[in-house]
Order: sequence, then C-alpha cells, then structure tokens
Amino acid sequence: MRDDQGLRIVRLANFVTPASGGLRTALRELGAGYQAAGHEAVLVVPGERASDEHTRQGRVITLPGPTIPGTGGYRVLTDRRRLARLLDGLAPDRLEVSDRTTLRWTGEWARRARVPAVMVSHESADAVLRTWGVPDAVARGAADRLNRRTARAYSRIVCTTEWAAREFVRIGARNVVRAPLGVDLGHFHPSHHDAALRDHHRGEATVLLAMCSRLSPEKRPGRALDALAELRRRGVSAALVVAGDGPLRSRLEDRARAEGLPAAFLGHVADRARLAALQASADVVLAPGPAETFGLAALEALACGSPVVVSALSALPDIVGPAGETAADSGPAFADAVERVLDRSESLRRAAARARAERYGWPAAVASFLAAHDPSAEGVRSADGGRAPATALPSAPAASAHQTAGGAR
Repeated sequence: MRDDQGLRIVRLANFVTPASGGLRTALRELGAGYQAAGHEAVLVVPGERASDEHTRQGRVITLPGPTIPGTGGYRVLTDRRRLARLLDGLAPDRLEVSDRTTLRWTGEWARRARVPAVMVSHESADAVLRTWGVPDAVARGAADRLNRRTARAYSRIVCTTEWAAREFVRIGARNVVRAPLGVDLGHFHPSHHDAALRDHHRGEATVLLAMCSRLSPEKRPGRALDALAELRRRGVSAALVVAGDGPLRSRLEDRARAEGLPAAFLGHVADRARLAALQASADVVLAPGPAETFGLAALEALACGSPVVVSALSALPDIVGPAGETAADSGPAFADAVERVLDRSESLRRAAARARAERYGWPAAVASFLAAHDPSAEGVRSADGGRAPATALPSAPAASAHQTAGGAR
C-alpha cells in the first residue's frame, strides 16, 4: 500500500539488454529517483524468461520477448495481450514508454484506461534511418509519418535535447516537452584517473583514446579506428581502448589486426568503477555516433574530466560545448578534432570537462521527468521554447488508477 501522495509510474521499454548502455542507465537512475521522491516505479522490459523483482529502481518485471536478428541481443515486447493484461493489473497512475515503434499501441491503451501517458523519445527517427543508408528525403518523410502518429498517441512527448525535439517541432506537434538526462557526478569523477591503467592500455603510445559505445552500425564505431589510423599516419603516437560490445565487434577487431592498429576491445564493462577509471584515464574520449540524442557515455567521460570529440551530426555538440570538439562524419575530421583537443593545456581541458558535466545531475533530470508527468506543471517548457499546453496531460480520474481488478494497493 502507498499513500495517496505517491504515483504508480509504470515504465515500458524495449531494446534493453544486460549489456546495453545509455537507455539502461537512464531507466535505472530515473526509477531510483522516482522511488526517492515517494512514488512507486515499475519497469517492464523484455528478456529471455519471465521474472519479477524489487530493486533500487523499483519493481522490475521481465516478460519473455524475442531477439531482433543482427542487433546483438536486443529484445522486444511482442505479446500485446499479455502486456495489456499486465497493465490492467498494475493499474498505473502514469505510463511512461520508451519505444515509439513497437509499443506505440500502448498510447491507445492509456487513453481507454484514462491514464496520462508520455512517450520518451530516446532517438531521432530520421537520424537513425540515415545511419542505415536511407536517403535523406525518404528518411525525413518516414520519420514525419511515424512522429505524427506518436504525437497523437500520447499526452506528451518527452525529448532529452532540443536536437531530439526538432523533428517533432517540424511536424507542428504541440505536446512536446524537454527533460534532460543526467550523470552520476559522485561516481564518475576525475579522482578515478589511474596511471597504471593508462600505461597498460596505451603501451608504447603517448596518447590514449577511448570509446565507450555499443558496437552497432548506428553508433559508427568504425570512425574511431578511422581516426586512430589517420592520427598515426600523421605521426601522432596514439592507441585506442574500446569498452562495449555489439554485432560489429568481430569485424572491428579483424580490421585492427589487419591494419596493425593498437586497439584493445574490452567488450561490455559491467564494473562501473572500472569503466569510470577507463574514462578518467584517457586523454580524449570519442563519441562518433551521428544519431545520439543525449549521449550518456560522453557525459560520463566529461564527469571524469576527459574531453570528448563528438559527431557534428548528433545532439552532443550542445551537450559537450567548449569541453570538447565536434567533427564531421569522417576519420580525418575526427583526427583533426583530437589534435585540437590535445593542443590545449591538459589541466584546463580536464577542468572544463568536469565543469560542463556538473550542469547535468540526476536530481534535476528526475525533477524534469516528474514535471512532464504532472498535468499542472507550469515549469515544463515545450520544445519550441513556449509553455506546454495546459491540456497536454489530462488528469486521471480519481478512481481509475486504484479500482481495476488486481490493482488495489
């Protein structure tokens, strides 16, 4: 039983695996923040088998879901009837969905149940389509059609950056609000710098580059090897260490061996302390993904005091600001940006990185997301800079969230 002041916020997410990165981190931190604020957080995700457990981020329910071929293990919730029955039993006060494609039907469920629902846009649809080789005009048209349906299906669309919101503003959606994500400033800290770890990974090189990313096509991980090869061609003694796994890993390892590039592939690094040490010990961290809408790994690197070179096509230039550099989507451009970073004083570039990250704490992020769930929130700004419409998130009827079968608290 919970008191009447707390909300039961049920969150649905696809494309989450034990080794997935930013989305899994965001779900964990937001859930923990909701719990700390006195709400009841329930997360429903796909997995190999069914489970139900109570964690720091609240209750986590796993439903069996098939893997998507070629994605390195991503699963989706496909059993609509089972998920609808679960939602009926959970009787949420608010619904938060992190997948605008296969889960968009839950917006209609929420409307019928009179439950205010938000869709969190974790990616730019047209940017993702472009990374898969879809021509710009076709990608834009497909994204606009998808986003119109999404905007109609949910009370609010939550975008983590202005960059992510642009494709919704482009179609005239008026129920879009911004809520940035955050970083654990206590855990990801410059004090994790480890000289021995740095020496181990750089070997005979003088510059250590790092990349913390899922190794899948939309992340453009090959750009890191392109940049490394170009830097070495220019006479820069550099080495690369990669934390992350995915369907392109074996291909990238084969290329590094064939070209004699000093690149170490660590796979998924589950130990957060080890990951923080890796990020804090690098001279420059690379974030080449052109479709990144927030880039938690890049923000974690900044918090560790390491400057980041990011794709100019992504949302990250606004996040990184003067604490890093932007680059066009090519190896030489990334090499240029790395050299610009290295031209700066190490103490100044590290201080700037940490200062930039300190603008993004998780408490502020949690407050922004909770405001997006609050129909009376006056402080939530719409994506085009104005106030979100007062009618964007209608209040749930007093009895609807508490009196459905199986939902008594």
